[in-house]
Amino acid sequence: MQSRIQSNWLRCSRNFCTGTVLSIVTLFSWLPPVTVDSNFAKANAASIKNQQKSSPRWIEIDLSEQRLIAWEGKKRIYSYRISTGKRTTPTPKGKFWINSKYRTHRMRGEDYDIPDVPYAMYFYGGYAIHGAYWHKKFGTPVSHGCVNLRVQQARQLYNWVKIGTLVVVHK
Repeated sequence: MQSRIQSNWLRCSRNFCTGTVLSIVTLFSWLPPVTVDSNFAKANAASIKNQQKSSPRWIEIDLSEQRLIAWEGKKRIYSYRISTGKRTTPTPKGKFWINSKYRTHRMRGEDYDIPDVPYAMYFYGGYAIHGAYWHKKFGTPVSHGCVNLRVQQARQLYNWVKIGTLVVVHK
């Protein structure tokens, strides 16, 4: 008799536990996604900066000349004609670091939607250095703020760049 009571109690408790676990999982599935706290983001940015300090590679973007130069220390590795942001959608100036790379990436904005943008290297928010297959106006500012390269040149740069590479954008 006692074993039967234990068996019934265990069965009930197993059902209770299963029901409780399912309720908790359901409850948590309704919560908003977890976001990264600012301390983690700061530590990650510091890690990228430290990685960059150990690497002599960096990228110069000259808005006045519409030219990108890839440097290894003081040695020029690549020099390309580019297309940066128009007057109404300028490329941001300053010091940034490559924070992500995508072989292809869809880029969308208020008045554009471009699938399969090749060799995208993001350096500040939605701003990236990438290949442009949809125009040939290199040397003229025509973008929405990104730095456009010929696709073959973007591939070379993509293979050369590492996450954490310094990007200096100036007039």
